Amino acid sequence: MKYSFIIPVYNRPQEIRELLESISKLEGNILFVVVVIEDGSNLGSKQIIDEFRPGINISYFYKDNSGPGDSRNYGMKSASGDYFLILDSDCVLPADYLINVDSELNRHYTDCFGGPDAAHSSFSRLQKGINFAMTSFLSTGGIRGSERARKSFQPRSFNMGLSKKAFLSTGGFGNIHPGEDPDLVLRLHKKGFKTQFIEKAYVYHKRRISWSKFAKQVYKFGKVRPILNQWHPHSRKLVFWLPTLFLLGFLTAITVALVGFPWLLYLYGFYFILIFITALTVERDLLTSTYSVIGVFIQLICYGYGFLISTLLLIFSGKEPKALFPELFFENAKKL
Repeated sequence: MKYSFIIPVYNRPQEIRELLESISKLEGNILFVVVVIEDGSNLGSKQIIDEFRPGINISYFYKDNSGPGDSRNYGMKSASGDYFLILDSDCVLPADYLINVDSELNRHYTDCFGGPDAAHSSFSRLQKGINFAMTSFLSTGGIRGSERARKSFQPRSFNMGLSKKAFLSTGGFGNIHPGEDPDLVLRLHKKGFKTQFIEKAYVYHKRRISWSKFAKQVYKFGKVRPILNQWHPHSRKLVFWLPTLFLLGFLTAITVALVGFPWLLYLYGFYFILIFITALTVERDLLTSTYSVIGVFIQLICYGYGFLISTLLLIFSGKEPKALFPELFFENAKKL
């Protein structure tokens, strides 16, 4: 197969440099090209991209801002490969990434796959803490982890593979963001396409670099999920309610503690101590472990609140998701 890396970028030229550096070091005699789509950035990446030519076969496109999903569609429509490897610009690849992808697809082909993310040793303590919160079995990462063994695994677009056939059949990503990746995968499943999790196809994912950005991101994740449940009723699961139950339970624990019954609050304390000890075992750093606890707390509280608000509004307002949450949709996204 001929692979095309599809990379949208928005005002992050330094990230593109680091990602392209890692791509330039990929091992194996495997044919690939790179497609970078500049999504209306003010800080352009063209000069940086030119530095990597002719060592890497790179196509560069600049377009008006229409969101990451539409930018990926633009790139796939313009790409020459028959299998697309979709990455976020804040990722870095290990040298054996493409070897692991190609090996697994030749052994067990599917039209879509997803891989995990990890924290590189060079990442900051904050980045490592957020990574722990997003991937640990003690957080919502545990829900994602349980999906990996199932055939219905839902890849995420920071590290996703998609065949040209599947892209043309579905029309690619929609204009919702975030949530465009599970929406696409659910539509793929409806059309009979198979997905898989390739454990060795991991990327180093930097994620958000401040608590406020991380909180805003997971809050949006929570708001999107009820919309996806409405669009794809078969995807509804009780586990999606866990962060909301965590939030409501935490508020209840504080309330009853104030009137002399602290036992429920002690349970939350035990949970966070368990997170700290687990993170300390993995990271072997006190500050990173503390950040991991903060990250899990922000993730569960903000996701749970977003999920609750979105669910209530969708049920009782009678309005369409676009009218309720215009900030989650790119109206100028072009349809294929």
